[in-house]
Amino acid sequence: MLRDIRRWGPPVLLISPSLVLVGVFVYGLIAVNTYTSMTDMHTAAQTTGRAPVQFVGLANYWELLGSDSFQHSLKNLGLYTVVFLGGALLFGFMWAWLLDRPVRYEGVFRSIYLFPMAVSFIASGVVWRWLLNANTGDNATGLNRLFQMVGLSFLQNGWWNNVNVGITAIAIPAIWQLSGYIMALFLAGFRGIPEELREAARVDGASEFQLYRMVVFPQLTPILLSAVIVIGHMSLKVFDLIMSISKPANYQTKVPAIDMFLFKSQYDYANSAAVGAILLVIVAVLIVPYLVHVAREGRR
Repeated sequence: MLRDIRRWGPPVLLISPSLVLVGVFVYGLIAVNTYTSMTDMHTAAQTTGRAPVQFVGLANYWELLGSDSFQHSLKNLGLYTVVFLGGALLFGFMWAWLLDRPVRYEGVFRSIYLFPMAVSFIASGVVWRWLLNANTGDNATGLNRLFQMVGLSFLQNGWWNNVNVGITAIAIPAIWQLSGYIMALFLAGFRGIPEELREAARVDGASEFQLYRMVVFPQLTPILLSAVIVIGHMSLKVFDLIMSISKPANYQTKVPAIDMFLFKSQYDYANSAAVGAILLVIVAVLIVPYLVHVAREGRR
């Protein structure tokens, strides 16, 4: 017994402050949020303790999921995630593939591609709000004005003002900002593949297409999985980019994170907490399988 205490005591004492902080400020607050989402705390009087609060179970969740407005937010979130994820992976991989070949001034190109990551979503959103201005004709600005100047007026559109697919326009600045990060991941993956594997494939008579399909791409699978997880969970939490380009009350660009902010602003803490819990479940569905996969790979 004493030997076990001497063996495990110091490590446990070393990590105990972190365990306490994580337990209180992560899992403790998750528990508080979950409880709040199961109450009828919908008014300012209830949030300040001047009116009673009752436990209502999953009623707030059923009401949210049955609401046309929240379903629209979930649809927007799905559209944004698909466009953001697909665009960032496509451009990131393409740039990495080009830089993997001998290129002059490679460091300059890497810096240019990575530079957008140094800009906050709020700052870039202010610029993209002007670029994605919906005015057309003589009042056109931003990209619509550019299309008009080069004779491509038919490409002018309402961008994020479109009710059905306006959220996809918000994904454009997100792709611009994160493609460089995906490029860095894939480029590291390309450079990590031993040259001997490529040479062996060429000696065996493999074409460039077969080389990439049979040798390179399988080696990049862990990189791709990591990129999908990172971009996927970032897209699910999108908030600041929408706030800086659109307005929180705009129906066409509404996502669950915006709903949570609006509910909180109206002292509807119960629905705000319920939206947060739903987002947590969505993120967990994406992250937990990845963590399980990594844990299993680590045991091999």
